[in-house]
Order: sequence, then structure tokens, then C-alpha cells
Amino acid sequence: MDCREKILSNDYYDVITEFPVQILDSDMFDLCYLNVDNLYNIVYIDKANIPNSDDYVYTYKGVPKLYGLMQVEGMERGFDPNSLIVSGITQVQRAPLNLTGRGAVICFIDTGIDYTNAAFRDSEGNSRILAIWDQTIQSGTPPEGLYYGTEYTREDINRALQAENPYSYVPSRDEIGHGSAMAGVAAGSRLGNGVSYLGAAPDADIVVVKLKQAKEFLRSFYMIPPGVPAYQETDIMLGVQYADRFARQFRRPVIICLGIGTNYGDHAGSAPLPSYLDAIAARRSRAVVVCGGNEGNAGHHFQGYMETPSRAGSAGSVPVEVRVGENVEGFLLELWGNVPDVFTISVRSPGGETIPPIRLGIQGSITYSFVYERTRITIAGTLVEPASGEEVVVLRVSLPTPGIWTFQVEAVGDIHNGSFHMWLPITQFMDGTVQFLESTPYITLTEPAMAKDVISVSTYNAANNSFYIDSGRGFTRTGVVNPDFAAPGVNVSTIRGRETGSSLAAAVTAGAVAQFMQWAVVEGNNRSVASREIKNYFIRGASRNFDMKFPNREWGYGRLNVVGTFDALIGV
Repeated sequence: MDCREKILSNDYYDVITEFPVQILDSDMFDLCYLNVDNLYNIVYIDKANIPNSDDYVYTYKGVPKLYGLMQVEGMERGFDPNSLIVSGITQVQRAPLNLTGRGAVICFIDTGIDYTNAAFRDSEGNSRILAIWDQTIQSGTPPEGLYYGTEYTREDINRALQAENPYSYVPSRDEIGHGSAMAGVAAGSRLGNGVSYLGAAPDADIVVVKLKQAKEFLRSFYMIPPGVPAYQETDIMLGVQYADRFARQFRRPVIICLGIGTNYGDHAGSAPLPSYLDAIAARRSRAVVVCGGNEGNAGHHFQGYMETPSRAGSAGSVPVEVRVGENVEGFLLELWGNVPDVFTISVRSPGGETIPPIRLGIQGSITYSFVYERTRITIAGTLVEPASGEEVVVLRVSLPTPGIWTFQVEAVGDIHNGSFHMWLPITQFMDGTVQFLESTPYITLTEPAMAKDVISVSTYNAANNSFYIDSGRGFTRTGVVNPDFAAPGVNVSTIRGRETGSSLAAAVTAGAVAQFMQWAVVEGNNRSVASREIKNYFIRGASRNFDMKFPNREWGYGRLNVVGTFDALIGV
């Protein structure tokens, strides 16, 4: 079996590592691996070499997290430029700045793109798409060094567009439409020439990574409902690496736009994907824009405190109640503590069966099968999770009985910080109602929006300047200020109609960043600019209400305003 087959096979597990893979390169391991920018290795290991593979096998950092789409479809047609106008985007498209994203490249790592749509062509009818890496098609040549999927160049796409049946030449499609909608918002072509739509950066070039669906063993482990799109962290990381090549190969500024998110992870940006995005964001002529998710009103975050300090040998305790609806197949529940506190969890089912608190040591897992209920719970703990250094306890709850579940969180020994956080999966990753009875709407940005140097945006309604009720809210679990600012994401005009979701706020922002990249890098005003600097330029230009204190958990430092950014540059 060659490396491509191993990458695609459900018989091979994907593991993210930072150690040299040579220590595994022996006759006992049948594996292949891909290096990610000398920062991580993605190793594909035959599951036959891994005992107890149904339980929590790897360290938490090594298990690829699954990401979902952050958009809700709409129906109303017609183009309304209001989201671009209130963001100051259409104003700088005109003279004297004439910023249309010319010379910049925006990369969308998502569901693909409808490359035949006129919104992605120039005035002569040629494609503005530099390349598509379709991870789902294995019949063609993959990008160099990436082993799987098929890469289509601009030449391939233009040849397809001239054919009677374009898909006979380039069979890549966006069946879901999420990636196409985002690309149109950020970089849809100019009005006219058969185009009835205008994006924020209509002259920017486009790179697309169409993500393959997550492997079945990961979908099963995370208990993702059938038919729900889910994308694994490893494929996204490789997509980011692919996008970064265009900055090096073409010496062009590259903006990476992500409209996906997850509740898995420490919510402090320490997991592999957000950490890798931070590394990219620190590079010259790169920017990373990430949506904040739609989990602010979902009831999927709980923040608890041990109110009184305890002495050695005593313990604080907090009951955490979770309502589980009918016909829920299962869910994951994560607890994250803070050094130096140590926590355990006991469980009480709606029927009264209990699991006592058990110390799992440095790392371990244990599985309980209830006697009078069908429920099976695996509890896995890591005292020092490698990426964050914090304690994490993960509960995998299968076939939960409907009703109120109580998870009693108890401190072991002295309490120093006393706070802990718990998260349920994002809404679409559950097949029924699962919510904390006393949820906390803050610290609900989805990862990787918690990364330190990316441009992280929340969502608001440009029609009335109101905050979108479902938008993720800050800050990070460790108190770092995210989001950076809010951008329009409610009833935004896309090539499919008006749609809502945080992914659209990210797309609007990515187009604005492409405009800034044109001014800074292409036109030579600041050729060394990177994502962390652009973020702060945009923060300085953001619109702010005088009756609010900034930064705050909803708006960050205000609302996206590109005109304000340039006003700040010239000291207006």
C-alpha cells in the first residue's frame, strides 16, 4: 500500500506529532508521514499496530480535531452592497486609492468553488483562480509532496471553461456551496460583463483547497451525525501549507481565509492548527483571517469556580448539569483546568446510576457501561496536556439516557485558581439537544479563532449595527483579547443569495485585508507587513460606539472600517 492509499484508508489512523518520526521508522510500524513546515509531522499508522483503538489512545494533542462549517443558508436573491459599504470597502475601491485586491491572493480552505461562475472570471472571461487542490479527487496529480488529491492549475481551469463540458476537464465541484459563497463575498468579480455581484476584492486572485470529508474512524470517535460535513485538522493544516506556497512561489501577498470552526481544544490557541496559523501569520506578506463561529447562544460552554479555598485533604465541588434530549446518539464533553489545580469528575445519570471520581494519573482512560441504561462512558484524562500544559478530562458519552445528567467537578487537594471550563461540541456535530442548564455565553469563539496572531472576527448585523446573537464571544480561556473586531455576517449578499454566519464575516474581512495588502505590499508602502501588524492597523481604524468600553467580549475593538484604517494611517 503506497502513501496515498494510507492517507485515505480508514485502516490508517492520523496522528499529529512534533517529535522526529524516525524514532517510529522501524519494521514494527507500517506508516507514512507528511511534514508540515518543519513544525509538525502528520503520521499515518496502521490501526493493527495500535491496541485498544476504540478507546482514547493518543495524547489529546495528537488526535486530529474535527471542524464544521460556520454558515446558514438563505433564500432571498439580489445584490445588496450594504455590508461592504458599512465596512468602508466600497469607498476605498474607488479613486484615489483604487484598492481592489490587485496582486493579492486569497486562499479558501473549505468545500471547494464553482469555478464556472462568472463571479470568478476577469473582464476577458478568464479564470481568476490560480489553482484548486481538490483533496477528494484521486484520479489526477496531487500537489508536489502532498501525495493525495488532485491539483488543477489556472491553465487547466481556463481550458475547461472553453469546453462544452467543463467538468470533463476539471471535475472539481462545490456540492455544498459554502466555499463558493465565501469566495464570492471576499473576491467576487466586478459588476457588468454578465456579473451581478461585487466582492470586497474583485481583482484579487484566488486559490482553493477543497477539503475531503473526515475519515470514518474519526467521525465515529467524535460521534458526528451521518451526512454532516466534518473536516479533519490534518487536512486543513496541509491546506494551509499549500496556500503558503503561493507567497513563496509567486512572491505575492497571501491571505488565508477560514470559515470553519470547532469547540474541541483548549480555547487558548494551543492546538496544532491554531499554532500553525500563528506561525504563518508571523511571516512577511501573509495574513490569516478566521471566523469566530456561531456558538454564542448554543448553551455549549460552562465556566465554573470553586468559591472557597480548601486545605490539603479537603476539596471543593461544583455540580454541572447537562440536559440531553431524545434520540441523541452521543457526544464528547471536555473539561479544562488551570495549573496548578487538579480536578476529577463523577457522573450521575438521569436514572440515578453513578460513576465515582477516579484519579487517572498522568494519563489514562477508563470505560463504564451502565447496568440499567444503555449508556457507555469513556473518561480520559491528561494531567499535563502537551500543547497547553493544562489538565484536560474528556468524556465520550455514548447512547445517553434523555434527561438531566450531573457531572460533579471536584478539586483534588488545595485550590489555587479554582476555575475550570467545560465545552460541548458545536451544534451541527450533535444529532439532538445537548446543553448546559447554566451555560456561559462568553469564551464561545470556536477554534482556531483563539490563535494569538490571526485576525479573529465576531459577527454583527450591518442593517442595524446589532450584535449577531449566535456569534461567538471572547475572550480566550486565558484572557487574551479575541475577537479583534466584528464584521458583517447577517443577511450578507452572496452568489447564492443572502446568507448568515460567521464565515461570511471572515470573508468580508479577508477581502478588506486583500485591499490593504495591495496598498502595503503590491504598491510598496509596507512590503514587510504581516498578519499581526495588519490586525493592529485594522483595530486602530475600527468604528467604536462612545457608550461602550473597548475591548469587549462581543465586539473586540469595534467594527471593521477600512476607511478608518487609512484615516488612522494619515493621522485624520
